[in-house]
Amino acid sequence: MTETTRSSRPERANALVSLTTGQIWLGVLLVLLGGAGCYALGRSVARLEVNSARALNQQLQSESEKLKATIADQTANLASLQADLTKARAALNAIMPAANSYAINPNQSIVVADGRLTIGMIGSPANGSINLNINGKQQTASAGDVIHVALDDATGCEVALQSFDMFKALLAASCAATKPQ
Repeated sequence: MTETTRSSRPERANALVSLTTGQIWLGVLLVLLGGAGCYALGRSVARLEVNSARALNQQLQSESEKLKATIADQTANLASLQADLTKARAALNAIMPAANSYAINPNQSIVVADGRLTIGMIGSPANGSINLNINGKQQTASAGDVIHVALDDATGCEVALQSFDMFKALLAASCAATKPQ
């Protein structure tokens, strides 16, 4: 029985060693061909990815250029619309000034506040102030000054000089009932 066991072991060893040299070379060749095939497949997949990334990059660049042109057009259009709006507001203010706002020219007088006040500009404005005649009383005012005028015990008026230049003065005038003391 021991002989049988001994003789089967060398047969197994011979079976493993019995691969021929041609079979070994064939196995090596198959492994090399498999590796080369995997390498070629990997390169072609990577080339496809790179080409699709380049195409996407070109598409995004062209879209970016279109959007930049659109933004430039819209910016120019916005500037034009803002200029038109400024002109329209100026024309509207010339036709219908804001409530209680008035423009007065040199040596001109106007009646304001429902006929309660007569305001006149005396001569041309100086560098820092103008001379106003309010209900027959001469006042000197600078831009931003508020002149209080008491018409009677029950009514007080305010004349605020908003701004002025050599050709006109902008002022606001209003009257209201005074609080009894």
